[in-house]
Amino acid sequence: MTEQSAPTTAAGGQGSTARGEQTRQLILDTAMRLFRERGYARTTMRAVAQEAGVAVGNAYYYFGSKEHLVQEFYAGTQREHRKAADPVLARERDFGPRLAGVLHAGIDVLSPYHAFAGAFFKTAAEPTSPLSPFSAESSEPRDMSVALFREALTGSTVKLDEELREALPELLWLGYMGVVLYWVHDRSAGQVKTRQLIDGVVPLVDRLVGLSRLRVLRPVTRQALALIYTLRH
Repeated sequence: MTEQSAPTTAAGGQGSTARGEQTRQLILDTAMRLFRERGYARTTMRAVAQEAGVAVGNAYYYFGSKEHLVQEFYAGTQREHRKAADPVLARERDFGPRLAGVLHAGIDVLSPYHAFAGAFFKTAAEPTSPLSPFSAESSEPRDMSVALFREALTGSTVKLDEELREALPELLWLGYMGVVLYWVHDRSAGQVKTRQLIDGVVPLVDRLVGLSRLRVLRPVTRQALALIYTLRH
C-alpha cells in the first residue's frame, strides 16, 4: 500500500493542492466502485484505502467515515444535476418544460448508478440513517436540490398563489424524491417507465400550480400549506 501524505493548506502551493484533490477524488471514485461491486454494507474504509493505494489514516483525513463518502457522492451528483439542467432553464420560460427538464436531468445524472442504487436505498430508507435525504447530514445536497427547483419556478412565467410560491420548491423536491424512489425500483429497459412517469405527471402539476391562484381553490391551498407547516415543525 502506497503512503501518501495529506496536503498542506497554507504553504503547500498549487501543486500540493492539486495532488490533494486528485487523492480525494481517487478515494471517492474507489469507494463508488466498491459500493457497486461489494455493496455498501460490505465496503469498509480500510478496503477503500487499500484499493486506492493510500494509507488508512490518509483516507480518514479526507473522509471522516464511510457516510461522509456517500454525502460527498450526494453533493457531487447534485452539482452535476444543476449543470445538466442549465440548458433547459436557459431555453424555456414555461413552468412545465422547465420542471420536466429538471426532473429528466436528475435521472440522466443518476442513471450510471442504477445498478447499485438499491443498496443505498436500503440504508437511506432507515429513518435514523445519516444517509437519509431527510437527515441533518444530508442538508447541503438537499438545500442544493430545493434551490434548483426554486429556480425552475421563479425563472418561469407561471402565475400562482403567492403563499404557495414559497413552499412549492420544497414540495417539488419531495415529488422528485418520489420519482427517484420509483426509478430505484424501475426494471424497465433504460428505466423508460420513470421517463413516462415524469412526462405524465408534469402536465398535471403544471395545471394545478396554475389553478392555485383561482379564488375558489384558495381554501384548499391554505389547507395544504397548513399541513406542510405542521409536518415540518
